[in-house]
Amino acid sequence: MAVDLSQLAQVDTEPGELPGTMAAWVIRPERFGEPRDAFELEEVDVPEPAAFEVIVRVMAAGVNYNNVWAALAEPVSIMKYGDHPEFGHHIGGSDAAGIVWKVGPGVTRWSPGDEVVIHCNQASYEDVEVHGLDPMAAPSQKIWGYETTWGSFAQFTKVQAQQLLPKPAALSWAEAASYGLVYFTAWRMLITRAQIKAGSRVLIWGAAGGLGVFATQICRAAGAESVGVVSSAEKGALVEQLGAKGFINRNDFAGMMRKGGESPAEEKARFKVSRAFGQAVKELLGDAPDVVFEHVGMQTFPTSVLTVKPFGKVVICAGTTGYNLDFDVRYLWMKQKEILGSHFANAYECTKANELIESGQIRPVLWRTFGFDQVAEAHQLMRDNKHSGKIAILVGAAEEGQGRTAEGPGAINAEVGA
Repeated sequence: MAVDLSQLAQVDTEPGELPGTMAAWVIRPERFGEPRDAFELEEVDVPEPAAFEVIVRVMAAGVNYNNVWAALAEPVSIMKYGDHPEFGHHIGGSDAAGIVWKVGPGVTRWSPGDEVVIHCNQASYEDVEVHGLDPMAAPSQKIWGYETTWGSFAQFTKVQAQQLLPKPAALSWAEAASYGLVYFTAWRMLITRAQIKAGSRVLIWGAAGGLGVFATQICRAAGAESVGVVSSAEKGALVEQLGAKGFINRNDFAGMMRKGGESPAEEKARFKVSRAFGQAVKELLGDAPDVVFEHVGMQTFPTSVLTVKPFGKVVICAGTTGYNLDFDVRYLWMKQKEILGSHFANAYECTKANELIESGQIRPVLWRTFGFDQVAEAHQLMRDNKHSGKIAILVGAAEEGQGRTAEGPGAINAEVGA
């Protein structure tokens, strides 16, 4: 049945009371495939909050590649995870800003009417890891809006109370919805896992991309020096604006990229280009990097291990060009280097990182804001690599600038990408 979006910005109930149904972009198993086909607008029941849960009216949402995977059911179908088996459908969206509308039993910190940003990590309060190790180590750990069904591409969403953060007053709804997943991931990688400090030297792959623009700003805020790898001089100028000491155009060293299955002669040639790349990094930073910020994976990882200094650290959160890594391990053990895995962030890390957004020391970088009717289109653009940076979706917000209640720098609007 057709869903009327003409009154999307209006809610018939006051905070504290939920309407019966809502508009949502829904993926179902029978529609798995290209995002333009998998996402379909439906009218669904609004969920009720259980203990320690909160229902948030979504004012704006952010688009991430995880829901391209959800649409394609690749590399695995998410329908067997989280609460999907109970409901039989998936509502995506792992970034959001909105208004607390109803709280469940036991919630004391948040009240209806509070303006919030949502981080995307969930874990059971009963898991012991939550209470002394790290929620990211909990067996129940999952990413909201990907491994759960109540994501942000709907008028209302259901979250755990610990996922809520204060919305920065100087940001619009769209700006506030744009940064959580990538920024908080970069924060944990650099601050918690790699433990950068003032004077650290950091090499950032894809420095003008969603992760990289925040990694660059985190380095500046920590007093570390960074060099970014980008694909154009224009993107290099952006990362310098964000605080990088310099940049390297990866196209100048295209031969360093690992494709897999190289012959001995091809590997020798690739290694020579990687050596030259490492020398260029060293010249810009004044020494080899203490930390390499990795998320590219197969194509770049051998160069990362080679380039980082002895006793240095390669921290990685993804493998966008492939997750089967093939590299010369002698440069790891003989130089006593470290490889650190990292995955999103816990609530404390998200809170500390969000404080720098609130103070204006770190700024979101937003490419474009779409209407709620363009959710499927936005994911198709991402699937086809035709986007140029972070996309926000207006849901309850009627206009792009709506939601800003204080003076401040706001987001940087720029075309970005690796």
